[in-house]
Amino acid sequence: MPSPTIAHFVAHSLILRTLPRVLMAASIAVFSVAAVAADIPLTLAQAQRLAIERSRQLSAKDYAASASRELAVAAGQLPDPTLKVGIDNLPVNGPDRLSVSNDFMTMRRIGVMQEFTRADKRQRRAERYEREAEKSLAEKAQTTANIERDTALAWLDRYYTQAMADVVSEQGAQAKLEIQAAEGAYRAGRGGQADIFTARSALVAFEDRNSEIQRRVKNAKAMLVRWIGSTTDMPLAGKPAIDTISLNPATLDTQLTHHPEIAVLTKQQEIAEAEAKLAEANKKTDWSVEVTYQQRGPAYSNMVSVGVSIPLQWDQRNRQDRELASRLAMVEQARAERDEMLRQHIAETRLMINEWENNRERLGRFAHELIPLANQRTLATIAAYRGGKSGLTDVLAARRNEIDVRLQALQLEADTARLWAQLNFLTPSNEAHSHVPALPAREAQ
Repeated sequence: MPSPTIAHFVAHSLILRTLPRVLMAASIAVFSVAAVAADIPLTLAQAQRLAIERSRQLSAKDYAASASRELAVAAGQLPDPTLKVGIDNLPVNGPDRLSVSNDFMTMRRIGVMQEFTRADKRQRRAERYEREAEKSLAEKAQTTANIERDTALAWLDRYYTQAMADVVSEQGAQAKLEIQAAEGAYRAGRGGQADIFTARSALVAFEDRNSEIQRRVKNAKAMLVRWIGSTTDMPLAGKPAIDTISLNPATLDTQLTHHPEIAVLTKQQEIAEAEAKLAEANKKTDWSVEVTYQQRGPAYSNMVSVGVSIPLQWDQRNRQDRELASRLAMVEQARAERDEMLRQHIAETRLMINEWENNRERLGRFAHELIPLANQRTLATIAAYRGGKSGLTDVLAARRNEIDVRLQALQLEADTARLWAQLNFLTPSNEAHSHVPALPAREAQ
């Protein structure tokens, strides 16, 4: 039977021989999973979901709502009692100087004072912070809508810049073939050397254009990374249906009342109303009760004092009434700002809908008329060039015209898609709310 030392050595040798294989197999598995994941197309909805899940802005709004709810609980309680300790009538000269027991008027005092804030006033204070919590949740909905919209814009920007890059790359490949055709025609004596230089110049121009469009692709990827993280190397799925929107132009006045920014202003108005109610409650004074135990020298009796304090609102017309009037004015200010913002949103949304509808009409013209005509012109020019009836310059001009038309159509479609995203994500989707739940406030003990 082998010794433990030999057995340990054999086991150690086996581990050293098999460990590289295990690590290699694990690495291959990891890279295989990553490769499979990289091949999965990223849809617009998935990008928005990733952006919602990694957003810290939404967590901040949840914490703000939780903080306001905690303050609401605290504001509904009575103020803390006040402990009072002191010495009354302490002699400072004479034979009883600084003595706390010789003079019958000297008293050591300890007492408690409690302010009894009216229940309706405490309720108003709590309601004010509850409105603050609701405003934070409304701001969270607004932030969610903004994240979904901006993520959609970044996703669409990457999609269409990549589509433009594909068009330019395709035309660059055609330009290389045209150089070969010009060189072959020159060797066959059917073309001049100038055609070769013209074709090479066209290729350089396409390469320069491709360099510019690749810069735009990199910028679009970087902007998408800002929202969803470092997963933007995966391919994008098909574009969404940008020919339909969830808004009805006939009922915009009703639909946009639920716009997150309008909801925030509505909550701001409710906060102003809560403050006005609190100012009205402040017209009724609170009162305080104080109980004090006073200890004198051993030869004298101890005493108990009880007192009630009530503030005198002797100038209510210039103080409490003025404060209430100020709060009521702030309510009207908040209401006016909300109404004005609603009108502005309605007008801006109508303008976007009009532009979106006009762009759709133009896209149909590009798809059914301009692009086919440009393609037919290119084919006709190539046929004429092969028949010796036109020069290479005409072919290149026709190709440049075709690529310009196709790029114009893509840019118009990208602009239409951006309008679609801005119109379709005015309010957060129901799915977005399920990712970041609001933080609950603790119950009062």
